[in-house]
Amino acid sequence: MMLSELIPSFGGLVGTLGAFVIALSVIVAIHEYGHYIVGRWCGIHAEVFSLGFGPVLLSGFDKRGTRWQLAALPFGGYVKFLGDSDAASGKDGKQISQMSPEDEKRTMHGAALWRRSATVAAGPVFNFILSIAIFAGVMFAQGMAVETPTVGSLKQLPQAVDGLQPGDEIVAVAGQPVVGFGDIYDLGDKLPLGPTQYTVRRDGREMTVEGPFPMPPRIDQVHPKSAAMDAGLQVGDVILSMNGAPVSAFREMRQRVEAAGGKPMVLEVWRDGTIFEATLTPRRVDLPVNGTGFETRWLLGISGGLFFEPRTERPGPLQAIGFGAQQTWQIVTSSLSGLAHMVTGAISSCNLQGPLGIAETSGAAASQGVVSFIWFIGVLSTAVGLLNLFPIPVLDGGHLMFHAVEAITRRPPNDRVLQVFFAAGLTLLLLLMVFALSNDIFCP
Repeated sequence: MMLSELIPSFGGLVGTLGAFVIALSVIVAIHEYGHYIVGRWCGIHAEVFSLGFGPVLLSGFDKRGTRWQLAALPFGGYVKFLGDSDAASGKDGKQISQMSPEDEKRTMHGAALWRRSATVAAGPVFNFILSIAIFAGVMFAQGMAVETPTVGSLKQLPQAVDGLQPGDEIVAVAGQPVVGFGDIYDLGDKLPLGPTQYTVRRDGREMTVEGPFPMPPRIDQVHPKSAAMDAGLQVGDVILSMNGAPVSAFREMRQRVEAAGGKPMVLEVWRDGTIFEATLTPRRVDLPVNGTGFETRWLLGISGGLFFEPRTERPGPLQAIGFGAQQTWQIVTSSLSGLAHMVTGAISSCNLQGPLGIAETSGAAASQGVVSFIWFIGVLSTAVGLLNLFPIPVLDGGHLMFHAVEAITRRPPNDRVLQVFFAAGLTLLLLLMVFALSNDIFCP
């Protein structure tokens, strides 16, 4: 991927970088605030709370003596606690040696072990809390589909959808009873193609009407960094044909893309009454399967759905939070599974994105609307929280690893040993960043 390819993603290069900076700043601010507030609750004094690195643009002190600052390089942040020699919480032995016993307890190095561990762990935990809050908030605002398959609104298609109406409860499709939306999706992979008979309950009575195939070749989602995104396809586009052969169901598209084996495909696309052609080259993508493995498939980068929007209802707060927690856990498990598969060589290491890839995805998410961008922030926040828990010195997980050693041995590790480990950890982290950046540049 060349840097110039970022330009069309979201209002040009400036817009893409702006989306990336906004997403990263929100995530970093929440992460560092977790360290700060829990440290404060534990009696550990924060000298500096910085959003960004480098030259300070704005700063000011609060009543507790903490300096809050905004720095010029918005690609991270830190909290410097009393007794720290640097932003990575290295120990300032000279400063600490001159403190009274009471003041030493207010440092990250003199506080009780559980207080230090809680302060360190708070950063990633706050990232997970942000993700849960975002996913729950989106679900609460948009609502969730009612249990009984009910038409909320009809999607725009080239052919008229006259038989069904908003409010219809679908009780059977092609004569086969359905209980939930999952039944309709399953039938969409099995039924003969073409117009379909629906038995619906309307105004208290049942009737059979004709409607489109349950899952038409309509785009419901365009994935970032995909062939469809690069070709300018949009949500609501309907694919009429592929390489000259008509298509009438989304499942046909999947089959033909896989059969093409990566060769370019010419799509005839319907958009708001206008028909045009687009040429796309499918990309080889590793997809998680049931959270336990991966399968590699050719994809255009689009998702489909039913021919109607389901009727929704607002979930309760606990239900929304449960959904948010489930989504966050799913991201954690799929990320760990993906990393394990990359290490073993089961899937391509190109799945690991660096800053350019994340920036491109940020811009792509922003170009699809506010909700898509906010959702992306939730996903990225989980990834940042998980990354920081890895047992690598310099990261929060590395600090917690040394805290565990201290809990077992009943004494803190030697300062010189810590310095060696932190230097090694920083080197490893830089190598990983270089590797991820090379993926952004050289991977297709």
